[in-house]
Amino acid sequence: MISTFTAFHGERRLASGPLDAVALAIKRVEGQASAPIAIFDDLTGRAVDLDLRGSDADVVARLARHQKQGETAEPAAAASEPRGRGRPKLGVVAREVTLLPRHWEWLNAQPGGASVALRKLVEQARRATGDADRARAAREAAYHFMSAMAGNLPGFEEATRALFADDRRRMAGHIATWPADIRDHVVRLAYSDRAD
Repeated sequence: MISTFTAFHGERRLASGPLDAVALAIKRVEGQASAPIAIFDDLTGRAVDLDLRGSDADVVARLARHQKQGETAEPAAAASEPRGRGRPKLGVVAREVTLLPRHWEWLNAQPGGASVALRKLVEQARRATGDADRARAAREAAYHFMSAMAGNLPGFEEATRALFADDRRRMAGHIATWPADIRDHVVRLAYSDRAD
C-alpha cells in the first residue's frame, strides 16, 4: 500500500499524494506562503516534518533515503542481536510469549506445534477483526488531524465525542461550520474506506 500525505496552507488543502509529490508542491509555494504549511500522514493523521532545502532532486533523494532507512531500520536492529531460532530468510523472528502452563499444553498438542497454532490463531483474529481494526485506526487518524488543525474550532470536543462514538451524522453536524478543506479531510480520514 502506497502511503499518501496531505499538505495544508493554513486552512486550505495544498496538495495530496505520495510524499515526494507533496514535498515538491510545498517547495513551489513555500516562499510566498502567507500562512503556516502543515503536512500530515494520511494513514496516521499525524504531522510530519520535511527538510525542503536544496534543489527538487536533493529533496526527492533525501526523502527516498529516509523512506528506505525507515523500511530497513527494524531488520538492521535485529541483525545486531545474536541469532537465535527462527527462519530468517522467511522473515520469522523469535520473540518471547508469556502464557500460562495450560495454554502451552494446548498449543503444543495442536498439529504443527505451538508456532503453527499461534500463527493460525493470529491470522484468524486478523480476519475476524480486520474491519473493526481499520475503522478504529481511521478514527484515530481523523482525531490526530482534528487535534492539530481544528482543536480551537467551535464544536471540536463534541465532534471528537461523535467521532469515537462512530456517529457520523452527529459529527457532520458539529463540523459543518469548519473550513471546507479541513472538514472534508476529517471525513475522508475517518470514513473513506467505509460505506455508511
